[in-house]
Amino acid sequence: MTLDRSVLAFAGFMVLVSVALTAWVSPWFAWLTVFVGLNLLQSAFTGFCLAAVVFRKLGLRPGSAF
Repeated sequence: MTLDRSVLAFAGFMVLVSVALTAWVSPWFAWLTVFVGLNLLQSAFTGFCLAAVVFRKLGLRPGSAF
């Protein structure tokens, strides 16, 4: 799996976890979805993604976006 796909998979996983936590634990977990969305948006404009940095250090091979 490339770095790009790992970042997208991680973001999707976090959104799904956030939706589940919002439904079953507390509506305040919706803010986690907002955070993930804002992080994706800022990385689209700046090219910086902390998850990509972490995954790169874990040894994932680079893709074309990060």
